[in-house]
Amino acid sequence: MKIESMIGEELSVEIVVTEDDTAKSFGSGSIDVYATPKMVGLMENAALSLAQRGLDEGFSTVGTKVEVKHLAATPVGMKVTGKAKLVEVDRRRLLFEVEAFDEAEKIGEGIHERFIVDVEKFLGKTKNKGN
Repeated sequence: MKIESMIGEELSVEIVVTEDDTAKSFGSGSIDVYATPKMVGLMENAALSLAQRGLDEGFSTVGTKVEVKHLAATPVGMKVTGKAKLVEVDRRRLLFEVEAFDEAEKIGEGIHERFIVDVEKFLGKTKNKGN
């Protein structure tokens, strides 16, 4: 794994807001604007994608903590960019600064924590939960 050498690296992902991405459609609000949970998911996707670049095959990350402020509303049809910057690595714990921007302004910011897992072992534990 080369994740330790990636501190300071950033990655961005983009989407165009559709009706399915609105708070009204998602069920997190009653207005047709970009839903906060969708914004958080975009930020998490950026962090996951960045982390995956530094992990060996068979390893991935799982989200464990999100602290985000949704700063401004975004209408349907506007492009949104989610950004993640790796700021700390503590053994298996990764900390990211995350931001989101629409075409007009910053719409979200915060931190996101992920943990590195061995996918096979992780799924094995999960499968045994119901037994």
